[in-house]
Parts: sequence; structure tokens; C-alpha cells
Amino acid sequence: MEPLELPPVAAHECEAAAAIVRRIAANIERAVHVREEILSHLLIALMAQGHALIEDYPGVGKTALARSLARSLDCQFARIQCTSDLLPADVVGVNVYNQREQRFEFRPGPVFANVVLVDEINRASPKTQSGLLECMQERRVTVDVHTHELARPFLVLATQNPIEYEGTYPLPEAQVDRFMVRVSLGYPDPPAEVAMLADHEAGDRVLTLEPVVTAAEVLAAQEASTRVRATKPLRDYVVRLLWRTREDPRVELGASPRAGLMLLQAAKARAMMRGSDHALPDDVQALAVPVLAHRLVLAPEAAGASAGDVVTDAVSAVAAR
Repeated sequence: MEPLELPPVAAHECEAAAAIVRRIAANIERAVHVREEILSHLLIALMAQGHALIEDYPGVGKTALARSLARSLDCQFARIQCTSDLLPADVVGVNVYNQREQRFEFRPGPVFANVVLVDEINRASPKTQSGLLECMQERRVTVDVHTHELARPFLVLATQNPIEYEGTYPLPEAQVDRFMVRVSLGYPDPPAEVAMLADHEAGDRVLTLEPVVTAAEVLAAQEASTRVRATKPLRDYVVRLLWRTREDPRVELGASPRAGLMLLQAAKARAMMRGSDHALPDDVQALAVPVLAHRLVLAPEAAGASAGDVVTDAVSAVAAR
């Protein structure tokens, strides 16, 4: 099968897209204190048309970060607070009978917004979690055999507490695989935490944010990202990284082909964000852990090892050609 040829992105398009990303980042940093690397990963997910999973303990700013990103875009925003009794229809919508017109009408759920914050996703039941699968992968919803297209751009920002917390349900592998990146915020260092207390003493700084980019600008930047050049040697390098994780004796389930596709898309978005019209092995290496680690399932005998260690070792062992 011949690959689909897209017109190469022009240098001025990359520069314009990079400027859009910088505006979003600067706006977010007005309200929340977050490491540059974490913020970059979330913006890469946005530019590469992926989704992001923010995982950490309660109170470290997961929801505030997601809200800040949403408020920086002139797009429709919706928040879903997950609980054990949340139903799939509460997320995707439901058909309601209109007695006056004697027909069913579709009432869309919150997932039809441009930016959807799914707060504490692992508190929802597995049935409700599965309701997000089609939304995240296909960008559409099927209700009673009728298919409804979602808005563009479309970004799911999900937060979750550690699995060991009471009242949580582990996300199945198929659900986790739909997230392009997984990030963990961690606790801020003392100076940053002192600054945060001062900034938020008078109220929620997130509420003061105004949109800095339009939906059309986001779509243009996403389209430019898809046209960033990725050479055959670079694609070969990505595949060799995937196979390294699959052959690692510490791994029971290695990175999937979808993981490789998302890694390449993320690398192209990172290249565009630094103003380049072509992706490099450096872009792949910088994103390997946040894109691949959460997709790996470690073998029971891999005591003491983490999925991040496996990916880091793969990056060290596989040479870029």
C-alpha cells in the first residue's frame, strides 16, 4: 500500500504554529505552576490530536492544569466528574422522546465539547470508562445505531488518582492505550509552593484566564503538525524501539502498533513546536517515556522495575541511524 502523500509543511507555518503554542503556554503559566516538560507534553497531545492522562495524588493541581488549558482556548469546555454511579449515557448523551413532535431527539452529553475534562476517571465504573473508547479513537459517538460526529478540535484531559486509592477502578489496557501521553505532576519544590500560596491567596487564578487562541488557530496548527516530515529511517527507529519493549524479558505486553503511531505523531508535533519542518530522533527520544510507558504491562517477575525503566533502557540500547 502506497503511503498517503501530504504536502510538506512550510517553515512559516511551523513558526506560526509554534507561536500559537507559546501563547497558550504563557497563558497557562499565569495561573498554575507546572514544570515546563509537563506543560510541553500536554500541548504536544493537543497539537498531535491526541489525549492526555494526568495521574497523581489529590491536591497537586491536576484539575487546575486541565482547566487552565481549556480556558486558554476559545472553545467549548465540559467537565465530567466521575463517580461509581455515572452511566455511559451521562457522558455521550441519550435519545429523548419528544411528545409534541412524536419522535426521538438526541440530547448530546458533555463529550461533545471541544475540551473535555474527565476528572478522576478511575472512579467511574468499567462500563462508563468503555463509553469513552469510541469517542477518543473515532471522534464520534454511536447511540441507538445513529452516529454523531464530535466537535473539532477534540481533546480529552483525564485525571486519575493512584490505583491503590479506595473506590477506584483500574483502567483497562484498551482504555489506557487511547491516551497519547501520561504525565505525573509531583509535588512542587518549596519556592514554587510558596509562590503558589501567594498567587492563589486571593482566589482561584484559573478563573481570571481569558482565551488566547481560537479554535481555527488550533485546527490550523494541528493540520501543520500532520505535515511535518518524518523520514523512513525515523519510522524504522520508532519500530525498533517498539520491538525492543516487546522483547524485554521484564515485559508481558509490549508497545502496540498504535503506540508507535502516537509516538511518531507526538514527535512531529514536538518538532513543529520548536519551529522545525521535520522530526528528529531527539524528538522521539524525548517523548518515548510519556508516550510508551503507560502502555506496557510488566511481567510478574519484573520485581523492582518500572515501565519507565524499560522504555529508558530501550532508548539507550537502540541506536538511531
